[in-house]
Amino acid sequence: MASDLLVDLTDDLKEEGNLDQLKLSAEEWLREESEDRSTSKNNISSEQGGSALLQWDDPYYDIARHQIVEVAGDDNYGRKVILFNACRMPPCHELNHHSLLNYLKHTLDQYVESDYTLIYFHYGLTKENKPSLGWLKDAYREFDRKYKKNIKALYIVHPTMLIRTLFFLFKPLISFKFGRKINYVNYLSELQDIVKCEQLVIPDVVRQYDEKIRASLKPANQGSQLATPSAPLPHQQFGVPLSLLSERNADKEGIPLVMQETVAFLKECGLQIEGIFRRAANVTLVKSIQNRYNSGEVVDLHELADVHLAAVILKTFLRELPEPILTYQLYNDVVNFSNVENSSQASVICDLLKTLPKENYTALKFLIQFLVQVSAQSEVNKMNNMNLAVVFGPNLMWGRDAAMTLSAIGPINNFTRILLDRHSQIFGP
Repeated sequence: MASDLLVDLTDDLKEEGNLDQLKLSAEEWLREESEDRSTSKNNISSEQGGSALLQWDDPYYDIARHQIVEVAGDDNYGRKVILFNACRMPPCHELNHHSLLNYLKHTLDQYVESDYTLIYFHYGLTKENKPSLGWLKDAYREFDRKYKKNIKALYIVHPTMLIRTLFFLFKPLISFKFGRKINYVNYLSELQDIVKCEQLVIPDVVRQYDEKIRASLKPANQGSQLATPSAPLPHQQFGVPLSLLSERNADKEGIPLVMQETVAFLKECGLQIEGIFRRAANVTLVKSIQNRYNSGEVVDLHELADVHLAAVILKTFLRELPEPILTYQLYNDVVNFSNVENSSQASVICDLLKTLPKENYTALKFLIQFLVQVSAQSEVNKMNNMNLAVVFGPNLMWGRDAAMTLSAIGPINNFTRILLDRHSQIFGP
């Protein structure tokens, strides 16, 4: 299969100067790769004992139980993050790769209408669990425009000569636009610019490998370490507790400045924008606006005139709170809320929300009432209560442990949808 693929690609690669090198058999590359990674084999199986995220009778249970594909909240720019863990792939004879492809598509189908980011952890791909080159070729072709259009970036973590060569071999098949979205990440610390690493469930063997290659470098070349928390700036708006923000630039109701201004702008200019909250914004602009807010500068969103930028700023503000609006205290209640009878849901939620700090309740009510206005125009903006819940659920509640959050995304989103569906019973008309 591998040699046939190389022959098929020969004509397209004639213009490349190192064609002879690329004609090395894929099997030889993979043997070389597996020798470098042989130490990982004994460690991988110990990580696959995690609980399955689907019921045993779900058609994708056998694939999902390996936790090869996971959803990890949003990245730093408001885009949903999908993880693919090569080290969790079992030996080929134990895994149906066709089913794996369908499960990946099934997962992406829930998010492809919005901008999303894909992170691929390459470490742990061995001779025993590698898919064939033919399968990779078919997989790329299976992912049609609807999957490729809104993927904003594909990050390949710990790339090797093998993976770089494979992408070179596939160059004739990969569109120029998609090729520009591929990024190589050499160390886990580099992911900090992309996503909060604490929200990722990174396999232990991947972390250990990262530490190993860092230790082999000279100190001057080890790159930046994970940032340590520092005291908030005098005017800081992002990453500080709501209790502190209620004393800083809040209005008479106690709504934080960033929420006031983004919601006001979106009410005026964004309610009829299709895909509001589903699109990413310019990365440089997002960072610039955050820095301006944190330094106490006046931010005029009307001057910027970018609805998607304001939407991302709002989501980023919520996601960077030290503790979620719904608080860690309510985590178990939210995750287990599906056990509450429909007739009692509104009253139970009211009781739960009474336990929130005043500033949390005020901010939550303000946000939900705004999202209800967004949903009221869903025929135009395509954001009904379920779509909004998928976007905002992970920004309203997360667990102290990233693994807990991943397994609870469905229940959290469902709780958020009920907040929207029954807002008048919960918060008043």
